Amino acid sequence: MQKQKTNRMNRGLTGLMRVVVVLWIVQYSAETAFAVEQPNVIVFIADDVSWNDYGCYGNQLARTPNIDSLAGNGLRYTNAFLTASSCSPSRASIITGRYPHNNGKAAELHLPIARDLPWFPELLRGNGYYTALVGKNHMSKEKRGANIEKLDSGDTKKAFDLIDNGQLKDNHGAHGKWVSAFENRPKDKPFFFWFAAIDAHRGWDGDREWKPEYGEKHDPLKLSVPPFLVDDLETRRDLASYYNEVTRYDYFVGKVVKALRESGELENTLILVLADNGRPFPRAKTRLHDSGMKTALIAHWPAGIEAVGGDCDQLVSAIDIAPTILSIAGIKPPDTIQGLDQSLTFADVNAKVRRYAFSEHNWHDYEAYGRSIRDASGFLLIENRRPELPWQGPADSVRSPSHQSLLKQKDREALTKAQADVFETPRARYELYNSMVDPNQLENLFGTPAMEKKQVELRSLLRRWCDETNDSFPANLSRDAFDRTTGESLKRKDYRGTTPGETRGATKTNSKGPF
Repeated sequence: MQKQKTNRMNRGLTGLMRVVVVLWIVQYSAETAFAVEQPNVIVFIADDVSWNDYGCYGNQLARTPNIDSLAGNGLRYTNAFLTASSCSPSRASIITGRYPHNNGKAAELHLPIARDLPWFPELLRGNGYYTALVGKNHMSKEKRGANIEKLDSGDTKKAFDLIDNGQLKDNHGAHGKWVSAFENRPKDKPFFFWFAAIDAHRGWDGDREWKPEYGEKHDPLKLSVPPFLVDDLETRRDLASYYNEVTRYDYFVGKVVKALRESGELENTLILVLADNGRPFPRAKTRLHDSGMKTALIAHWPAGIEAVGGDCDQLVSAIDIAPTILSIAGIKPPDTIQGLDQSLTFADVNAKVRRYAFSEHNWHDYEAYGRSIRDASGFLLIENRRPELPWQGPADSVRSPSHQSLLKQKDREALTKAQADVFETPRARYELYNSMVDPNQLENLFGTPAMEKKQVELRSLLRRWCDETNDSFPANLSRDAFDRTTGESLKRKDYRGTTPGETRGATKTNSKGPF
């Protein structure tokens, strides 16, 4: 009898324990689900750094151990493209999830975003996130009233609890306050940080502010010179200064990751690493070619990325970042966003995001109008509506030692085909490249019989995208504000014209176009 009673008690305890275990699992699952649904997010954005200037993207000389580690323990995108190879238009596009010409005046350098367009950090903040921008800002909204080209920093603050330039007396790379901003955040909220370095924008201050903890400076004699540049000592020194800034940027990324790990926040923090455009050298920044428009994109999120240490070859655009972050935060992306959610690739690197990626080049120091389409098979079509003008790069690049070396080589009539492209005029109205076999995009295939079907397809899609997103080609484009040979200011006050999409009300359309 006592044995039967004991058995009944054991069965009762077992049943109770099962209930407790089930309740604990339910509670744990709910807490875990909530944690995954509301992750912290950090966007690290470099200034003027090309996609292949990181060790994890195959550069044997770049010292980027911290970013390489994030890639090795996260996800590396190999076909990520920006919408503009120009600082503020690119950043504006990322933060709104819209194409540059759909952001209003912000299609051009230094101009504000249409004031009625939401920024994704603003939506995060409205849903309980602590949001902060530390470092380079370069984004603004239109001011109320008639003069909409004026900046409205007060309205910008709606998106962020904290805006700080991140600079210190001995560090002007804009990353000196990243760790302190993280440590001083409110601890009862999920957080979003937009950590934006000035590295590696010209002129180089990393050399004179170098510290032993960054390691050795790059040796100019050990660097690899891109085919578009002259391989001389001046260019090598220029490149070494650039790489020093890339390494300094990597160092401060590492400091933040260390702080995340020590605080226990690394597990549930999505980290994205990218840049706003290509390196500030000839045939890179402002170009629609991969040297200007392709970006490194690394995603690291231990709690949310299953494809750890993998490569994702799927085509993605910078406008896909906003809807991706909002979606994983459990926030429905607004209709204004033209990008696509790429979070499916966190679980499956083969998940399709898009078939086409579109980019544009508008005024950046010089008169310009270019549009491009890339497809998932690696083809790039460029349309240049100012083929009579050279595409030499921005003014700070024109003033660089690297550009001056090209000019000397040009005077000697000793430029290679790749180097001559910097000065070519008139240029082709259309360029077509197969990036899979021509990664530097030197062989224009447009007009060749073998490419007739592909060029017809891509031209049709590009026209459709322009039409559906209300793009336009203004008769009075903004004019040159700098000399194309010296890079010096022309001291014009009336160089601004009509921005693309302005006459068609492009800020009012939310069409994604073909994707």
